[in-house]
Amino acid sequence: MLKLRVLTALALLPIVLVAVFGLGREPFALVAGIFFLIGGWEWSAMIGRFSHVGRLCWCASLALLMVLAEWFQPPWLLNALPLWWLLALVAVVGYPRNAELWFRPALLVPVGWLLLVPAWMAMVQLQDHGALGLSGPWALLFVLVWVWAADTGAYFAGRQFGRHKLAPKVSPGKTVEGLVGGVVLALLVVAVVFAGGWLGSDVILPSLMIVALLTVLASVLGDLFESMVKRQRGIKDSGTVLPGHGGMLDRIDSITAALPVVIAGLSWFGLPGGSP
Repeated sequence: MLKLRVLTALALLPIVLVAVFGLGREPFALVAGIFFLIGGWEWSAMIGRFSHVGRLCWCASLALLMVLAEWFQPPWLLNALPLWWLLALVAVVGYPRNAELWFRPALLVPVGWLLLVPAWMAMVQLQDHGALGLSGPWALLFVLVWVWAADTGAYFAGRQFGRHKLAPKVSPGKTVEGLVGGVVLALLVVAVVFAGGWLGSDVILPSLMIVALLTVLASVLGDLFESMVKRQRGIKDSGTVLPGHGGMLDRIDSITAALPVVIAGLSWFGLPGGSP
């Protein structure tokens, strides 16, 4: 299984790097949109009570919202929409007692839009406009490294020191010690990059660290939220499109929360790269 995961990751890496560093805004938005629409197709199956035609219609609505968001680019959207994750946090903390309140198609339909559209918008904005004094591709890669570092730190710290379950009814494998390890490694990466002088002179370290912390915590929430929906639906993976990894949503669940939060956080704390 590990070998298959590594081979899949190695096959995807060149595609991702070429898209991030080699494409302009519109082509990149299209390529990224394809990945998010695959995730949307998987989400449509998790909604339930949808025929294939119904799932296709929902994915068409997702694509339409993405086009409209790119067309109008409302400046307030990425500052406001990340706040819906506070409701997601309430759902995760209260699971499974509150599942009957939110686990219904009428709510999961718009939740899927909130899950995917803002994350795609944030990814496109970062790749195009840049942030923190970095050009677009490097800014996006830098933010993604926060998330990857958090995942890596959580994995090793959890295996070595994990004793206290973080959310046992949602994701039994996650521990408080793993969360702390992920936060520490992610913030260490941010501090090293700042100390190296690669960021803009107007970037303030305390504000940057707060934004990084919020981003890492959001990435954990994104992971937990998808795990909660899958658990309630009774499935292990969101799909099988990525051999060894499961579905597309299983790979992008962390960034569905992290990317919108980082854009909003930069704006909230007056750092370069936030929404105007």
